[in-house]
Amino acid sequence: MSEHVTRSLLVTGATGNIGKELVRALVRAGEPVRALVRDPRRSLPDGVEGVVGDLNDPDSMVDALSGVKGVFLLSGYDDMPGLLARAERAGAERVVLLSGGSAVARDLDNPISRYMIASEEAVRQSGLAWTILRPCEFMSNALRWRPQLLAGDVVRVPFAHVPVAVVDPFDIAAVAATALLSTGHDGRVHRLAGPESLLPEERVRILGRALGRTLRFEAQPDDEAEAEMRASMPPEYVKAFLRFNVDGTLDESTVLPTVSEVTGTPPRTFEQWATAHKEELR
Repeated sequence: MSEHVTRSLLVTGATGNIGKELVRALVRAGEPVRALVRDPRRSLPDGVEGVVGDLNDPDSMVDALSGVKGVFLLSGYDDMPGLLARAERAGAERVVLLSGGSAVARDLDNPISRYMIASEEAVRQSGLAWTILRPCEFMSNALRWRPQLLAGDVVRVPFAHVPVAVVDPFDIAAVAATALLSTGHDGRVHRLAGPESLLPEERVRILGRALGRTLRFEAQPDDEAEAEMRASMPPEYVKAFLRFNVDGTLDESTVLPTVSEVTGTPPRTFEQWATAHKEELR
């Protein structure tokens, strides 16, 4: 049996917004895919092999990594150097790391920047060919508005003054697939953005059109947003998000050509994303 048939591509976070799109993209490309999942009973596309393992424990990943030729990896695990070394010993040749724009800040007091910087450094120091992806905010973050949409027509969103060139996970996955399947992106950092910079109010208005509803946007005050975040995440992460969005230390408003340059296809608009996912938001 040929090497191409027997060696798989491992997708971590395979049931997440980006991971599931990447699995589909690789299947469409005719590649053997192995999907890391928490629940082995989780439904996956036909032909995709589900495997389990703990990314914080490289020794638990022996079976998942056995026979892989490339890995799509998320940032932030406890022993990234050990995990990458385990992948290299298993025969992997290439890793594509999902990072983020906050890695640029080099702010080690910020926990989000810190774990992304550490993950990127581990990838660079590994013996694998690597590509790093730094996408803007995902369009799929609008799924957080679903409880409000179920309750009525008012959508309250924090940081209303912050424009973002939100990007479709479909496009992030398309870039990741290209980087996994070719050598032309080795040693490169790709910043990824959508085709338009939008304020939260503009996204709500576009979403309303896709749903056939007249939605009313309300800007959530910063102090109220901070209180909500403190109820659900550690204080240092709350501080990080406030620094990004209130102090303006992270700017994701710039429209970039990277998706088109890498994939040959223009990035999807928020309207396209909203139309494709409207059933999830009803």
